Amino acid sequence: LGYDVKISYLDVAVMFSAVANGEADGSVAPWLPITQGAIFEQYKDSVVDLGPNLTGAQNGIAVPTYMDVDSIAELSDEAGQVITGIEPGAGITGLTEEAFEVYENLAGWTQKTSSTGAMTVELGQAIAKEEEIVFTGWTPHWMFERYDLKMLEDPENVMGAGETIVSLARIGLEEDMPEVYKVLDNFNWELEDMQSVMLEMSEGVAPEVAARNWIDANPDKVESWIE
Repeated sequence: LGYDVKISYLDVAVMFSAVANGEADGSVAPWLPITQGAIFEQYKDSVVDLGPNLTGAQNGIAVPTYMDVDSIAELSDEAGQVITGIEPGAGITGLTEEAFEVYENLAGWTQKTSSTGAMTVELGQAIAKEEEIVFTGWTPHWMFERYDLKMLEDPENVMGAGETIVSLARIGLEEDMPEVYKVLDNFNWELEDMQSVMLEMSEGVAPEVAARNWIDANPDKVESWIE
């Protein structure tokens, strides 16, 4: 629409506070109600919640489809009883620690934390050798587009039944820039849409180019945001 947009990449807590204090106009990244719910509770009265822009997001513990296990409750001695995780402060990392407390069969299991990048590298290496790996997985993510993976069933519902990604706006944005506010409010897409963009980016395509490719391929959806 001709706006000069600045995108800032921030830690989760800083992302919420930036919208709440007006340093940022909005965000389309928060995961609710579980993953970032506790942080959202701190700021919910200082932001405008525009509702979901993507439904069907999910946190979980996942494995390649060649592994003969379908549920967290079935895990026994796979992958050396190690779950390959991501950053220590991530929401899914905390949920996995909770799973250790809830599932008796996970006694003796540990979570190896590092980074999202390191986890996906280990995942790719394990799949190339068809080795066992149990890892923290979530959708949308490009790894579910690139590899044959399955999310393990979670009968105790520790990881959450399903997440939404929501849009937030700063208080006053609707009055200051009504057109921008309307686009943020209208913005929505599907899990497969986001994963296709992420997959291109994981293969080295610049984010702006991957976004433009998706926009060019989905004119009707984009028109619904800006009509």
